Amino acid sequence: MTDELRYSKDHEWVRLDDSGHAVIGVTDFAAGQLGDVVYVDLPEVGDEIKAGTEMGEIESTKSVSDLFSPVDGTVVEVNQEVVDAPELVNSSPFEEGWLLRASIESLPDDLLSAEDYRSFTES
Repeated sequence: MTDELRYSKDHEWVRLDDSGHAVIGVTDFAAGQLGDVVYVDLPEVGDEIKAGTEMGEIESTKSVSDLFSPVDGTVVEVNQEVVDAPELVNSSPFEEGWLLRASIESLPDDLLSAEDYRSFTES
């Protein structure tokens, strides 16, 4: 968990890249709870995503879970590496295991800081 990221209560993280796009991934907490990730279903480039609504699925050896968007925006890139090698969500959730990039107007106010997310997962 790093301080430059913002976190949703649905266990996704968001980071703004140099172009102002939101890079979205699954937190290490969620990856640990899921177990070994074996499949990721993500929206396509050009799809609209809306904060708090389903944007895909993640399947592990334990379960299938919905992925919820932490932001409103338009998908501009899907991480094909994580589609081809879903285990990257477990091995590198904040680096190679990111899910997608989206163009956004702004980050929602309800995203948590690293400290607040840590407290949320410990409660």
